[in-house]
Amino acid sequence: MEEIYVRHVELLGFEKRFFPSQHYVYMMMVKWSDLLEKLIYRRYPEIHTFHKSLIDMFPIESGYIEKKDRIIPSLPAPRWLDSQKSTETRQGTLAEYCHALISLPPRISRCKLLCGFFRVRPEDENPPASHPIKRNETYVVSKDKSSSNASEISGPIILESYRVIADYSKTSKHEIYLQTGEYVEIVEKSPNGWWFCQCEARRGWVPASYLEPLDGPEESEEEAPNYAGELYITIKAYKAALEDELTLEQGVTIEVIHKLLDGWWVVRYGEETGHFPSMFLLKTGGKRDVSESDLSNNQKKTPPPRRSTIRNANSIHGRARQKISQDTYRRNSKRFAQQKGGRVTQPKKTSMEKNEDNVNIPGNKSPVESLANEKFIAERSQGKNEVPMIPPRPSPEIIMERCTEDTRKRLSLRKSSTSSS
Repeated sequence: MEEIYVRHVELLGFEKRFFPSQHYVYMMMVKWSDLLEKLIYRRYPEIHTFHKSLIDMFPIESGYIEKKDRIIPSLPAPRWLDSQKSTETRQGTLAEYCHALISLPPRISRCKLLCGFFRVRPEDENPPASHPIKRNETYVVSKDKSSSNASEISGPIILESYRVIADYSKTSKHEIYLQTGEYVEIVEKSPNGWWFCQCEARRGWVPASYLEPLDGPEESEEEAPNYAGELYITIKAYKAALEDELTLEQGVTIEVIHKLLDGWWVVRYGEETGHFPSMFLLKTGGKRDVSESDLSNNQKKTPPPRRSTIRNANSIHGRARQKISQDTYRRNSKRFAQQKGGRVTQPKKTSMEKNEDNVNIPGNKSPVESLANEKFIAERSQGKNEVPMIPPRPSPEIIMERCTEDTRKRLSLRKSSTSSS
């Protein structure tokens, strides 16, 4: 049996701790060859101690005998007294070092010393008790910046806080349990709807549907619908459990028109639209190993639960999160097709209706599937699409559906004043 080895190390940021005394630890997400992912915490002095041990183990590759033979990356010695500024500016160097380390020949990158250093420790999963007064401060590296240049590392960013709306019982050791009213800090938001968060001393994956922002019910990061659609292929079959979901077999080409943060994207298949788990989708032209890496996030093989299935949800916001109906998605898709000059056909029955009627039409493929050939994909990737048209003006019903409560009140007041005059 092949030994498990480290295949990727990503520097997430650092944490300022105050117990037993003030110090700094770097947060690193370690991805292993068996597709496990572990969050570990290491102080810079112990990283440098590991580096010196590695050099002693491989004197030729470290350049002790001949400098020209050196392939092991260098790492600056720690300062006598670390500060927040030095910890922050060192992130670029440390990210480069970890990347170069894993890229070394297998005799070095897969040695027991290296694997042992990056292996998760008990204190990584259960950090020591925090300071009785001061709370640990977490700073993350911006993903929009390149980790290859220290000058491009962003300043410290406080992790986002979310509130738990319902009790959640973990189903694996990679998750954490949550109680209604608790506050968590988000370390990573995975597109599949599972978020890595920390709650006091607990760290693990939780479904995004159990969390709500503090400043309002709406997600500021959530994208608007894209009715032009993006081509994806289903890599796993899924049978609809709710009326607004789609049942699709493996290997079906669909269009994603709305990417939601809870991991349940809205897809278009012919004339039908519905929610579908994003972890079962692969972007057309993407590499298979990338998809497998995404699917292995937190070792979950099932989609996260949807918010509509959560019982006894308790929100602190007076109004519910705005939701676009499937009728609206289908209606806007038709209008977008009309704007582009496409032919409008009669709407098909939904997946649920087809299952109830037991109607199977052989050879009935989506128009999207017939277009998803190699030439079409190549033209899309090279930007040879026709110039995008200006989308149609939304109808008053759609505007009323998407606007805020304050706007609705103003419109109602204006209508009442107009009618009275």
